[in-house]
Amino acid sequence: MADNRERLIVALDVPNAPEARKIVAAIGDSGQIYKIGKQLFTAEGPQVVRDLVASGREVFLDLKFHDIPNTVAGAVKAAAELGVRMLTIHASGGMRMLRAAVEAAQAGWPGPSTLDRGSQNRATPPMVLAVTVLTSLNDEDMTEIGVSGRVLDQALRLATLARTAGCDGIVSSAKEVRELRRELGAGFAIVTPGIRPAGDAKGDQERTVTPAEAICAGASHIVVGRPITAASNPSAAARRILAEISNAATVSV
Repeated sequence: MADNRERLIVALDVPNAPEARKIVAAIGDSGQIYKIGKQLFTAEGPQVVRDLVASGREVFLDLKFHDIPNTVAGAVKAAAELGVRMLTIHASGGMRMLRAAVEAAQAGWPGPSTLDRGSQNRATPPMVLAVTVLTSLNDEDMTEIGVSGRVLDQALRLATLARTAGCDGIVSSAKEVRELRRELGAGFAIVTPGIRPAGDAKGDQERTVTPAEAICAGASHIVVGRPITAASNPSAAARRILAEISNAATVSV
């Protein structure tokens, strides 16, 4: 990707729309794709998505849908109608749920000619990304919840399932990305949360890496929250991470 802003997803993990708007304004042209998760969406509803899309930004709607196929299909169709760039479902929902989500993303997308939400109308249906193993979990947690093997084993199983079901990519810790990329090959998105620049605290995520490590390992996109949104200068923080992405991409070619 020529524009590394296409590889950086800024997480708006804030409690309300005014805080989200403040962060987006502070980042300015240094950010293009913004993640809206459960906290902000629950507080503000779909209007916060509509407002971001109308402003020319792109939205990664990270609600991690996980339910019976029909229910997930309805939710994905509604998300597609909002004009989001990406959305998440849980791979552990199984093949029928994953396929229902992929079909619903196509069905719900109104097409570029009918979207009237600013200059960045979606030219394609949203990417359906399947979450493999949450970054807060480790190998011991796998045993606790009744899953055999390591985090890597489960991530590989679920990633293969997602690809077979027609998903556009997966969400997985960058700790597993190298093996996942080797297994899945090129052309399949791998979005990695739990990204922390060198020296930053890892917070509540067990399996964190730096932006450069993630890109070199094979990640197509990285999700960064507090290192940008809590910085004294969010725009400068985003630019530093973009520079890391650029340097890492050059090294990994």
